[in-house]
Amino acid sequence: MGIELALHDGRPNTGRRTAPTVLHLSTDHGQALAEALAEHARPTEHRLRRIDPYGDTHFNEQDAAAAFEEATALLARCTTGRHRAAVRDLRNLLANCAAIPGSWLSCYGD
Repeated sequence: MGIELALHDGRPNTGRRTAPTVLHLSTDHGQALAEALAEHARPTEHRLRRIDPYGDTHFNEQDAAAAFEEATALLARCTTGRHRAAVRDLRNLLANCAAIPGSWLSCYGD
């Protein structure tokens, strides 16, 4: 079980003739991210709770901006270096997504 993160310059899986460009792909912290979300995410962090370790979850730039705050709170609760590194990676990609108009962050579960 792991979660890969991909920042796209447009909406993924739209059936367009040309797929959106992947601006950044993160595969280094998949297992640790899944663990951190399972162990430390709170029910009030409803955007992060949507991330499915077995399916795909997508955030547009507005969702990413709101989820960034949730990820900041989650980072403060992480107790291991692996979990902190994974959530920091997620947080950075959420910030990038929020800052790039039209971008989407995809979380791909196993």
